[in-house]
Amino acid sequence: MIELTKEYIENLKNIIERKEDDKARELLHELYPADIAELYQELNLREAIYLYLLMDGDKAADVLMELDEEDRHKLLKELPSELIAKRFVDNMETDDAVDLMRELDEDTQEEILSHIKDVEQAGDIVDLLKYDEDTAGGLMGTEMIVVNENWSMPQCIDEMRKQAEEMDEIYYVYVIDDDERLKGVLPLQRLITNPSVSKIKHVMKKDPISVHESDSIEDVSQTIEKYDLVALPVVDSIGRLVGRITIDDVMDEIREQHEREYQLASGISQDVETSDNVFMQTAARLPWLLIGMIGGLGNSVILGGFESSFAANPKMALFIPLIGGTGGNVGIQSSAIVVQGLANNTLKEGHIVSQILKESVVSLINASIISLVVFIYNFFMLGDRAITASVSLSLFAVVMFASIFGTLVPMTLNRMNVDPALATGPFITITNDIIGMMIYMFITSALA
Repeated sequence: MIELTKEYIENLKNIIERKEDDKARELLHELYPADIAELYQELNLREAIYLYLLMDGDKAADVLMELDEEDRHKLLKELPSELIAKRFVDNMETDDAVDLMRELDEDTQEEILSHIKDVEQAGDIVDLLKYDEDTAGGLMGTEMIVVNENWSMPQCIDEMRKQAEEMDEIYYVYVIDDDERLKGVLPLQRLITNPSVSKIKHVMKKDPISVHESDSIEDVSQTIEKYDLVALPVVDSIGRLVGRITIDDVMDEIREQHEREYQLASGISQDVETSDNVFMQTAARLPWLLIGMIGGLGNSVILGGFESSFAANPKMALFIPLIGGTGGNVGIQSSAIVVQGLANNTLKEGHIVSQILKESVVSLINASIISLVVFIYNFFMLGDRAITASVSLSLFAVVMFASIFGTLVPMTLNRMNVDPALATGPFITITNDIIGMMIYMFITSALA
């Protein structure tokens, strides 16, 4: 693997400036598509286009799909539709081509489709664009080896050779009936050990695991993970084989989903990258900051209502950060566990009550230990029995509330078809902070 040092990049820039095509091609030949995509960050648009036009079609297509969406969009805007079709789309598998087309407006899509030389590929792309991009249909590709269950082994091998010429990777051999319904999978081992079998259906592995074209990406990823598959067939409503999803496509989607959830949990309202401009980053981060500010003002109003209590016992103010911070931490812990369970499908509908009961027991133990530690510390260090008792009772109540609240909120959001990752972010922290202050103030006032 070649290291993209500053000297290497400067040398490449000089070669581009002098338009030394052969030397540039030699350097590009040594690099993987992901490395060339990384180089894009160091080049201006003119230099990047120059390199793309030097690469062969397959490599240029691979590099294009390795780019960030924003960088890819900038590049495509500078290229004519005919060049995009012949240099990129013609050399892509259908699932990658569809991903690319989704980033373009309808007029550009139509222009590109009109220039695709393979009419069958263009038709497949048009069909796939009709699917919702968050479903199995929107993620699948149509490149696969398909044989008929009634074929003999020699006929099957001949057909497989023909189909394989158009493919870069072969994962499984799928078996269909005369109505194109998925019937089985033909393992390579059976293909080798049964060279003279009369019909494929006698040696195929029946009832293969598959997903429906309308299934969600989450269902697809869980199925692939559960059964350790590298590819998964997709069927329509009557069981006909319509495509396949590979593990690399799923991993890309899972990574993007985790990035979105992480940003949402951090209080970022939309997907942003470090390369995005100041306006986009501000727009993504400001909403929750404003909500947090409102929550802080709400807290100040609550505390202002107990001004006389603070005047009578100023030591009350010492424990405000402890109450707020503990409640926020406990709530985030509880919600994070639930969100993880919902994401990997280990938390089923029928297990919700048991999860709440389990969380109640855990929070009871945690609340008891935390409040006891604080009670012992304050008893010996503070010397104020009223404050010692109120802080310990308040911590106990806040931990109990935050745990249950942090468990219920993501479950409720999930039932409402709202991303439960929202519950692991500022929403939980702000709510627990406000409720925690109210609990602390009321208990302290009652015991004072």
